[in-house]
Amino acid sequence: MDIVVLVKQVPDSGGQRALDPQDNTVVRATADNVINEMDEYAIEEALTVKEAHGGQVTILTVGPDTATDAIRKALSMGADRAVHVSDPAIHGACAPQTSAIIAAALSQLEYDLVLCGAESTDGQVSVMPALLSERLGIPHLSGARKLTVEGSTARVERQTDGGYWLLEAQLPAIVSTWDTINEPRYPSFKGIMAAKKKPVETRTLADLGIDPATIGLATATSRVVDFAGSPPKGAGVKVSDEGDGAEKLVGFLAEQKLV
Repeated sequence: MDIVVLVKQVPDSGGQRALDPQDNTVVRATADNVINEMDEYAIEEALTVKEAHGGQVTILTVGPDTATDAIRKALSMGADRAVHVSDPAIHGACAPQTSAIIAAALSQLEYDLVLCGAESTDGQVSVMPALLSERLGIPHLSGARKLTVEGSTARVERQTDGGYWLLEAQLPAIVSTWDTINEPRYPSFKGIMAAKKKPVETRTLADLGIDPATIGLATATSRVVDFAGSPPKGAGVKVSDEGDGAEKLVGFLAEQKLV
């Protein structure tokens, strides 16, 4: 079985993140960049399916040169190979443009199953799996908390607030996963060393047959028009207990409409 996992490198959500005031895009060059958290669950699920059914796992990434760090981690977890789409023209690309790039890259690969995280921590638009489903003309099983592959059929339990829905589709299909689906493995020392020898192919927009003039910030369908930093944290309120501390505390909470 041929499995492709979509991986995105993003600024660490636990670190300092910023937008460039020159064009209002995410500053990535100086950020503490990591694999998008949700994508690690997709990688783990791909490896689990491979272990059960055989085949190979290919990592597909669209991003700058620094995204090789995310690729190597994915390979060290156990993926077999990677394709890295990198082109200066991609800077500032919107979600529809990015989906066109990924779809073009997938059209050059063999795949039975495409796995990805349900959302990215930098954009959080959560539309990429659906966009790819439309462009590729294949089913999309979204929000999976469990995946089962039997023959040419994929079945998922789609996570909901009240339980789950049971969905199934014929392969090839794209499945987006939540962080409830598994527990991603840590790369072993052996895996880290093996990753250095695994093939990573770099492709440009020209390699994918895409006109660079149609991609990037200048032609994006959406962009950040303005932003501001978080306001400074205000000083706290000190309540002196002179026998009426409880009343003062309740009064303060009432003023804040917390009780």
